[in-house]
Amino acid sequence: MLGYHCADEIRAAEAATGDLLASGVLMRRAAAGLAGVVAVELRARRGAVYGSRVGLVVGAGDNGGDALFAGAFLRARGVAVSALLLAPDRAHAAGLVAFRRAGGRIVEAVAHDLDLVVDGVVGLGGSGPLRPTAAAVFELVTAPVIAVDIPSGVDADTGVVNDPSVRAAVTVTFGARRRAHILAAEQCGRVECIDIGIDVHGAQLVALDDHDVATNWPVPGPSDDKYSQGVTGIIAGSDTFPGAAMLCTGAAVAATSGMVRYVGSAAGDIVARHPEVVAAPDLDSAGRVQAWVVGPGAGTDDAAAERVRAILATDLPVLVDADGLTVLAEHLDWVQQRDAPTLLTPHAGEFARLAGAEVGSDRVAAVTDLAVQLGATVLLKGRITVVADGTGPVLVNDAGASWAATAGAGDVLSGLAGALLAAGLTARVAAASAARVHAHAAILAARGDADTSAGAPIGASDLLAGIRPAIREMRSRA
Repeated sequence: MLGYHCADEIRAAEAATGDLLASGVLMRRAAAGLAGVVAVELRARRGAVYGSRVGLVVGAGDNGGDALFAGAFLRARGVAVSALLLAPDRAHAAGLVAFRRAGGRIVEAVAHDLDLVVDGVVGLGGSGPLRPTAAAVFELVTAPVIAVDIPSGVDADTGVVNDPSVRAAVTVTFGARRRAHILAAEQCGRVECIDIGIDVHGAQLVALDDHDVATNWPVPGPSDDKYSQGVTGIIAGSDTFPGAAMLCTGAAVAATSGMVRYVGSAAGDIVARHPEVVAAPDLDSAGRVQAWVVGPGAGTDDAAAERVRAILATDLPVLVDADGLTVLAEHLDWVQQRDAPTLLTPHAGEFARLAGAEVGSDRVAAVTDLAVQLGATVLLKGRITVVADGTGPVLVNDAGASWAATAGAGDVLSGLAGALLAAGLTARVAAASAARVHAHAAILAARGDADTSAGAPIGASDLLAGIRPAIREMRSRA
């Protein structure tokens, strides 16, 4: 697992080092690490460090100090380093002295022939968009940018990307990762974390990695049978609109080696596509399940609402998605009165209907608040998926791309997560694990057999076909 920390946690960890912070040792360690990353990038991009050209955009305070000390280290390796001081009277004094002594040049404008530019404008203490002077500088930058700590203009705790802000190819941070590194992953680029000797514990924002997901993924053991691995019940789609039912049910079949039962009027289509599914026309004849998925393409009329109510009245884990969430928005007490696990998987519009307000700028706080209000686990969809249950750390997943932004992809996610609920995973872990496999399946489907640096748009059927390869690949690396 990777933990992501808020600014206050980082500041407290730095302060706990005492003299290491006060004497500037932490800053010099950070600067040395920053210079090392810049050197690696120069070697990768132009084949050499010596003779390269690097520009620093330097703000007031410690972020600018990191950049200036790093510039001094780079000068010692034969790099031509220039610095544009946005606030000359407030530049970090010791860093500026070291930079000048090393032979660094102070300039009035960023050159056009630089190999890299270092964003040392603002760090953890920054708020809001780039100020006009800094924005004007970065408008003219054409070289790749390496950000110090956080790309300037990105909120460190919420990941809000203000306009304007810096978009980094690489972000170099120190001691521990910040929340923005996952919540604004695309803006931060590749994140390199430098050990500077601080101890940061107890992250309340955590990402499962491939190893975590692969280790927890249910696979059949020597004594397992179809029932012991979880029976997933699916209520989705209709004979008029069977697509959601096929995608959701197909994902549940692909996710585990258990059993899938389908309830609804699309039974004929489902069995024709997935003959291993046991289909029934109504709940009374459905048979026993370990968890329910209800809602995708299932309608919002009175009959659909009654099915949602009946499922939520059981003592089984339940996942509610899509049309089910629209129904639920008018009957929140159906969830609030439950003792069994409930997983809700809204996109932003569905979230607003449930919460009575837009998600807003702080997605982590919004999802956590709704989870607490409803006594449920909430998965907010998006490239950055946020999962909260109001008790443990919030789980977050960066899809790494937006290939899954296609109609029907949410139905696939519901089937995946529902099967994991039936297999016995907690709602938090089932949701986060499903999101990670879902994202990886989309990437595999988009790549096909082509160059892994390329990709092509996919449909939800392609995404569904990528589930088993995604699970297989993750387990092979565990």
